[in-house]
Amino acid sequence: MPPTSAFILRPATVIAASNRFFNSPASLSSPSFQQYNVQYVFYLEQRQHFSFLLKSCSSTTHFFQLHTQFIRNLFFNNPNFSLNFLSQASLVFPHKISHIRRIFDQIPKPGTYHYNVMIRVLSRSEVSDDGVVLFKVMRKEGVVSDALTLSFCLKCCAKRLGLIEGMQIHRRILGDGHVRDCILMTSLIELYSVCGKTEDACKVFDEMPVRDTVAYNALISCFLNNKRTRDTLAVFDSMLSLGTECRPDAVTCLLLLQACAHLGAVDFGERVRDYVEKHGYGEYMNLNNTLITMYSNCGVVDEAYRIFESMPVKNCVSWTTMISGFGMNGYGKDAVKLFREMLDTGIAPDDKAMTAVLYACSHSGLLNEGFDLFENMSKEFGIQPNTHHYGCAVDILGRLGLLEKAYDLILSMPVKPDAKIWRTLLAACRTYKAFHLAEHVVERIVELKAQEAGDYILLLNTYSSNRKWDKVIELRKFMRENKIMTTPGCSTIEMKGVVHKFIADDISHPQKDEIYETIHEILQQLRIAGYVPQISSEMHDMEATEKENALCYHSEKLAIAFGVLSTPPGTTIRVANSVRICVDCHDFAKVFSAAYDRKVIIRDRNRIHIFRKGGCSCSDCW
Repeated sequence: MPPTSAFILRPATVIAASNRFFNSPASLSSPSFQQYNVQYVFYLEQRQHFSFLLKSCSSTTHFFQLHTQFIRNLFFNNPNFSLNFLSQASLVFPHKISHIRRIFDQIPKPGTYHYNVMIRVLSRSEVSDDGVVLFKVMRKEGVVSDALTLSFCLKCCAKRLGLIEGMQIHRRILGDGHVRDCILMTSLIELYSVCGKTEDACKVFDEMPVRDTVAYNALISCFLNNKRTRDTLAVFDSMLSLGTECRPDAVTCLLLLQACAHLGAVDFGERVRDYVEKHGYGEYMNLNNTLITMYSNCGVVDEAYRIFESMPVKNCVSWTTMISGFGMNGYGKDAVKLFREMLDTGIAPDDKAMTAVLYACSHSGLLNEGFDLFENMSKEFGIQPNTHHYGCAVDILGRLGLLEKAYDLILSMPVKPDAKIWRTLLAACRTYKAFHLAEHVVERIVELKAQEAGDYILLLNTYSSNRKWDKVIELRKFMRENKIMTTPGCSTIEMKGVVHKFIADDISHPQKDEIYETIHEILQQLRIAGYVPQISSEMHDMEATEKENALCYHSEKLAIAFGVLSTPPGTTIRVANSVRICVDCHDFAKVFSAAYDRKVIIRDRNRIHIFRKGGCSCSDCW
């Protein structure tokens, strides 16, 4: 049985006894050696006892007591023991940064591994800046850094967006010859990714002499986070061409399915799904949840529900994802029904589940059900409404045309409203042409210093629909003077596994001539079928004919024309749009679906629009 702390022998006593013994002519059988041997064995037992206590330590109080005993018995003088203690502290109490730092400071001569542990802890904390500072101290003290040190430092830089320090570490990596270290180079890709330096991340990847699956995943994540989603699909094909060398794993598939969901690339998503099932990842809950999202975003909600039903185990995220998928596609009643089923299974909703069902109600016209859920969520489910829930309630009131009531609800919120909730009301102001209230809403957004170009575009559209051309001119002048630049919306459409991208008035596509001929033919047919351009969607003060011409080449229309050009009659056309669809493109898609007897699915920034036989799943409320 290990000795108790009351009988702990200081290592200094053992060392003194050792020195006396070895400096004397005593034989191995002498009493002095036997006494030393007993003391040394006792000391080793103490260390084993402390190791056991250290591994089993689970409370702050016990850990502090153990820390005191370590100091008393000079165990910090032993590099291995101090490293074990520091490592265990970082694992058991990762958020006790000040205490872990105090342990580090009590180590007489910390080595490379000690610094690595401390910098790693700081890289995961809210004071990641201190990790870079400690690295500089390490260099000043002459302690040699290794690849792990630099990797943890890069994580510190990434967390604080410290691009300059990261570039300095990059130079050190090259100077120290660490370019063959996959972990280190992957950390460098992640740094450039979070700092928005996609080209630099690609350069690092291209220059890596050795790559693994994690490095490829970092590159895919970089493309996803920096609006180069289409490029992720090419990475998958590149990995497959390498055979078993860099085989896509579950993380790769998860990232690719997210990309497919964003692009509306259902065919490519099904390729990834086939790979998932072939390589035994089909039981992974996160992958199934992402598959549900992918199919829902592509408007294939039936397949999303089949996957949901086939899952042997479902968590709250699974239910929430399917509820959100129903809501996004306009199946509000199914979303509410599924929410009730979730409650019946004993799974308590969280705030995200409540947001999903409220969103479904607001976007499907189930306004009474939605507002009842909102008003009773605190009492029935113990969930206090947050800004997302209030945003759904404001959306419901806005769709009912109760704009003043929605405005009052925002002002009565117990938490400070954010810009997103004001934008929800601003969109309703545009729908109901309430430009006076829209002006007040924009003022509120400006007060938050969160204004975006899109806010002014919504206000411009509101002025335009009210024919307030003087205000349009005034606001556009203000935008120019303040350098408020708009990013044009884009639309993507997948054909045979290749994603094609269009912007308004696009002439970059290799089939541009055929596309423009097709759009002219479509417009002729739709005018015969009753399509009338909604010139209020064009904000510029110009003649009606000029406005019609400007509306002809919106990115959604070009994508639909390309779909007609590239597919047989009757084929469903799927388009993903980066911004909210305008009124004219919405009317265009409705008439097109009837005139050409085609189903058209357009996913914009807010929801899925499924056009068939002249109607839309949103019931013209979006």
